[in-house]
Amino acid sequence: MESTLSVTPAPTRRVRGRADQRMRRFLRIPDDAPRTSILAANHALGGSIAISGARCLVTYVLIPLVAPVLGLSGTVGPVVGLVLSVVSTVAIVFATRRFFAAEHRWRWAYASVGGAIVVFLLVQSLVEVVAVIS
Repeated sequence: MESTLSVTPAPTRRVRGRADQRMRRFLRIPDDAPRTSILAANHALGGSIAISGARCLVTYVLIPLVAPVLGLSGTVGPVVGLVLSVVSTVAIVFATRRFFAAEHRWRWAYASVGGAIVVFLLVQSLVEVVAVIS
């Protein structure tokens, strides 16, 4: 008599490098979180790029052209720039989280570019805060 035992393999845990583990911890992505889709990561990237592009267009083109015509004070541009910088930074972090949750092959490249943009946004925000204060 033959016994039919069903052997279920133990769930395999993904092996991640130290850098990936640290970045996931920094981005508050649980180790046991299900992997998100690559399509969701690409969609988040598109949204992040659109928001950053809109921020640049408003900050560097629209405000300098419209503010003098409408007679807006010198503090309107920096305040709008600060708000748009915060929105852009949130979008970059959101997209980076999606890239790491999906374990996208370009996650580190995007994190590098996004991190550099966030640094530029922080510097620009400091300049705008100084402009608002003075």
